[in-house]
Amino acid sequence: MDDAAITRRLSDLDIELPPVPAPVASYVPVRIAGDTAYVAGQVPSIDGNLMHPGRLGDPAAHVTVDEGSAAARQAALQALAALRGALGGFERLAGISQVTVYIASAPDFVEHPAVANGASDVLIEIMGDEGRHARAAVGMASLPLGACVEVAVTARLEAGS
Repeated sequence: MDDAAITRRLSDLDIELPPVPAPVASYVPVRIAGDTAYVAGQVPSIDGNLMHPGRLGDPAAHVTVDEGSAAARQAALQALAALRGALGGFERLAGISQVTVYIASAPDFVEHPAVANGASDVLIEIMGDEGRHARAAVGMASLPLGACVEVAVTARLEAGS
């Protein structure tokens, strides 16, 4: 993809990519294998503070669908920032292949797709057709640090890069 085009699109959308959070355990933010980049799961944070901790559909630790969607959006932006950092820009990025959105939720919560749309929609807004991807939205009993969502991304890289 064209680094300048993505940068311009981010500017047009008034989006500033966040800093890449440091890993909180034994892993790397991005692992490149051939023409594929695997971005480790990102929990949403702003200025080092976890965004909307809790669980969706749980009255005791309630996070709304809109809050969960906003958190998924932030985590996807963090994943994009991690890709930019690992690749040194967006020139080698060919597109997004897969997004997995893990959602901390009560057993009877069923609005996983609406929460995951926060991640999917922002990637498509920024990258157009190359941001369209396969996706899984999965309910979990809990997530690291008490996060309401975690987003993992698999990206395609330009051949031979």
